[in-house]
Amino acid sequence: MSDIVRTENLTFAYPAEEGQTPVNALDGVSVAIREGSFVVILGHNGSGKSTLAKHMNAVLLPGGGKVYVDGMDTSDESLLLEIRRRVGMVFQNPDNQIVANVVEEDVAFGPENLGVPTEEIRRRVDGALKAVGMEEFTLHAPHHLSGGQKQRVAIAGVIAMEPKCIVMDESTAMLDPLGRREVLDTVRRLNREKGVTIVLITHHMDEAALADRVVVMDNGRVVMDGAPREILPQMAELRALGLDAPPTVELLHGLKEDGFGVPLDALDIQECAEAICRAL
Repeated sequence: MSDIVRTENLTFAYPAEEGQTPVNALDGVSVAIREGSFVVILGHNGSGKSTLAKHMNAVLLPGGGKVYVDGMDTSDESLLLEIRRRVGMVFQNPDNQIVANVVEEDVAFGPENLGVPTEEIRRRVDGALKAVGMEEFTLHAPHHLSGGQKQRVAIAGVIAMEPKCIVMDESTAMLDPLGRREVLDTVRRLNREKGVTIVLITHHMDEAALADRVVVMDNGRVVMDGAPREILPQMAELRALGLDAPPTVELLHGLKEDGFGVPLDALDIQECAEAICRAL
């Protein structure tokens, strides 16, 4: 598999107030996202994770270094449309992405802007709504939907543009537990069944346990990078970065300290329960 997104020594600073020196939000970030993978990027507020996400489809452009999307340099303005065909973005608040009064019209908005023929738009809208489990809401008004349903419509709008990669920037942060589960089930299915690359920016540690790979950021740099079973059991290191370990890991650490022979990398609830039963 090739890299769908690659950054090379990426730096970026937001404009500073008058008289102030700009501080790098990204400071020499080099990371590659393999096509077809499911990657979670973690970090406390201000760590640079959302700034990195916005570079992945050229919402922001590098202050230094390079970003390549499917081999295309994001700083080349002539490639901007093709770059955004490859990588779609889903943001935190679905209300900010919904632009129409009917669900199917909202999902059609992106393909229409790409100049997709009408017959093809119909196919894409139907397929995208089916992919997120929202086909029965085709003619509904988006503002009558729950938060999780709205976010699934926003994802459908991105799917309809047929990107190779979907970047979700804190897209579950405003949702209740049911809405979060709906959205996570949707993106996991897209990754497994459709081969869509998923990059999920989050601070929810339990979401990180679902990924193939976890990247942890701090002060604009990548400080940890590996499989969830490698990264998430490192409770002391995560706490030093302002992050909590998943509840399962915290429980297992506590049992370990009390003398129980449990593994520390049983990340999901079922696996954790089975590990505890074996130890008892």
